[in-house]
Amino acid sequence: MKELDEVIGRVRGWRRGWTERTKLQRIDLYTRLTLCALPWVFLVTWGLLPLGKAFGQGPVPVSLAAAFLAVNAAQCVLSNRNVDPAFAHYRGAEPFPLRRLRLPAVLLAVLTGLLVALAAVGGVEDAGLSLLVLDLPLAFVTPYVLLVPVRTYLLRCAACAVAVVALLAAVGVPGRTLFGSAVSLLVGTLLVLISTRPSAWSLSVMWQAEEARDMQARLAVAEERLRFGRDMHDVLGRNLAVIALKSELAVELAQRGNAAALDQMVEVQRIARASQQEVRDVVRGYREADLPTELLGAKGVLEAAGITCTVEGADGPAGIGAPPAVQAALGWVVREAATNVLRHGDPRVCVIRLRTVAGSVVLEVENDGVVENGGAGAAPAGEGGSGLAGLRERLAALGGSLEAGAAGDGLFRVTATVPVTAPRNLSRSTSPEER
Repeated sequence: MKELDEVIGRVRGWRRGWTERTKLQRIDLYTRLTLCALPWVFLVTWGLLPLGKAFGQGPVPVSLAAAFLAVNAAQCVLSNRNVDPAFAHYRGAEPFPLRRLRLPAVLLAVLTGLLVALAAVGGVEDAGLSLLVLDLPLAFVTPYVLLVPVRTYLLRCAACAVAVVALLAAVGVPGRTLFGSAVSLLVGTLLVLISTRPSAWSLSVMWQAEEARDMQARLAVAEERLRFGRDMHDVLGRNLAVIALKSELAVELAQRGNAAALDQMVEVQRIARASQQEVRDVVRGYREADLPTELLGAKGVLEAAGITCTVEGADGPAGIGAPPAVQAALGWVVREAATNVLRHGDPRVCVIRLRTVAGSVVLEVENDGVVENGGAGAAPAGEGGSGLAGLRERLAALGGSLEAGAAGDGLFRVTATVPVTAPRNLSRSTSPEER
């Protein structure tokens, strides 16, 4: 239980700079910054360049153009402030406060009025008018597209486009320019739809996958705690109940002056000592490495950390058919190698292979993601890692060996070789953590 807690803690600590969560946070930040920058890009291009003609005319067109730019900039500021709450609403984290849309809606109506006034006084050319119409709704609809269903968004944008075109027609804008303005509104709303909704959907799916991996790791810890608690209850429950009954019986016999009370207390003492030994056996068995259990545990922990793990040969003669002493030693190799895979580099795939070669069981733990300052697996041989040193001592006692190093093509490989004919009556050495 304690060791599994430590492994999960190491997963969250060592891979902090390399895990999918960190990369996902960067993608999330990049997407949000892009959506925040998009209205400003259109403001300084399609929202500014067409107003050049207005600044060369009288005070009325100049005032209308300056007001249009100021209101458009304010709309961009409000759009940036609403992007994060809109993302949270889309992911279902928290509802979007509708009051935050009141001022942007008012500014959109003001922008529309200023645009119509500019067209009425001739402050913008026909070609420039289509560009201004394209920029008109972008800042407002960037967060808005995440708040309503797609169908609702398209219907409301279509209604807005009809209203804008009708107002422009009322002030005498030519039909060809009206058609270009309608197309511009259609392009602008569709541009925001196809750029914002897919990005938000992708981020939502990736965050859900990350939360599922974290929940899987937490469930693995909880399941191991329950298993250990169940084992302890099975071991101590019956013996403690017997101790309690015999103690009560000894008290009653002692009160009656019966000499059998001494026999009962001797029996209580015997059961208590036996219970202590059983607890030691449970803890020792829990800390001893069992090869099948370690293979399952390594696969579960690595996959919880986002690493694809494949185990080959576990059900063959090199796995369940190996002597108990060999299985125990190889179990420690699996545990140490899996821990080092999590600790070093940025691995994506890990393969654990078991096979029999020339009367020996060969275990290979291979992963990718080797970095320049070391492998993504165990520390290179010769650097004095305490885990590898303890493993070499354990394997040497069985006549085996351990090799660890780069295997080319960005791979790192740990290879443990143990003779099948290793003595079965060797006492189990202490774990690498206990050295």
